[in-house]
Amino acid sequence: MRKFLPVVLIAALGLSGCGYVRDSRLNPFNWFGHSSSRAATQQEIANTNPLIPKRSAFASPREQDLREPVAGLEALEVERIPGGAIIRVTGVTAATGAYDVELRPEDERGPIDGVARYVMVAYASPQGTAGPIQTRRVTAAARLTNTELADVRSIEIISASNVLTSRR
Repeated sequence: MRKFLPVVLIAALGLSGCGYVRDSRLNPFNWFGHSSSRAATQQEIANTNPLIPKRSAFASPREQDLREPVAGLEALEVERIPGGAIIRVTGVTAATGAYDVELRPEDERGPIDGVARYVMVAYASPQGTAGPIQTRRVTAAARLTNTELADVRSIEIISASNVLTSRR
């Protein structure tokens, strides 16, 4: 009886605390559990990451890409970073509401004769209107590694109306 009474008291105290520990953050089984599913809101859909490609791995990008060159280019900046460079281009679209802006390489094989050519393309919004230039200005960027820059002497960005060039 001497050993039985302390064991029962300790078990009773331990079991009475289980209700509190079960729902607390101290219980490791609560750390990643109880997931639920819900429909995404329009704002969450709009905030998807544009850097993750949505193209199929089985179709070539030329077949799927229906974007058109932007109307004009304003500025070209090539910034050196560790491991390469970032090309940043500011352009102007013909109408407001352009989206999915990208610097698309003109040739998939890379630079030709030391010139890396890119076309600044975007989808035109069907509801787009001719507004002030501030509402039609878009920016896109591309990264080049040191390996890709080894053969490049100049970088050309092409639009529907002009070409910007940066030379070493």
